[in-house]
Amino acid sequence: MSSVAAPFGIRPVMASTGTIRPGPLAAIASAYAVNVYQNSPVAVDANGFLVAAAAGDRALGVFQGVEYNDLATGRRFYLNKWTASVALPSVGADMRAYWTIDQPGLIYEIQANDTLTRAAIGQQYDWTALAGNDVTGLSSVALDVASAAANAGLRVIGLNPGPDNDWGDAFPIVLVQFSQHQYTADIASV
Repeated sequence: MSSVAAPFGIRPVMASTGTIRPGPLAAIASAYAVNVYQNSPVAVDANGFLVAAAAGDRALGVFQGVEYNDLATGRRFYLNKWTASVALPSVGADMRAYWTIDQPGLIYEIQANDTLTRAAIGQQYDWTALAGNDVTGLSSVALDVASAAANAGLRVIGLNPGPDNDWGDAFPIVLVQFSQHQYTADIASV
């Protein structure tokens, strides 16, 4: 219900191909010191490692999970979140992260942290600070309505057609696309 603030991150919902597919495998640096939750925006840094994308960063897509061998126990983990500072056997050794990216035009849904009207269609906003639930592993990122700007990371393209969700609601769930995708050229710098 969109009258209750219950953000779930940036959740993939539609692809032009009809199927949402995980992107290529990526490595997370051993002991990467940031929690990354399922449906959190992610990017690849200058060293080729997957990192959480903060508001204002170009993103590739959203984090879906990780699998790795734990250094302390030798046990294999399959999780929907990356726990900050996990030490891996060696950089990139037998560790994989999955994220949804390959289609810059992928459509996502996200809950806004304030009311929006139909005039928001085509407008760009950033997401709130990275956060999530340590028990469920799910992101609690929301669309930051106060961050409207021409160079923000998400473009609103419509309203999720779900029940009890409408323009003008306290916390509507909207459909978005990444407007600043890491795989697309920055027109301002070309």
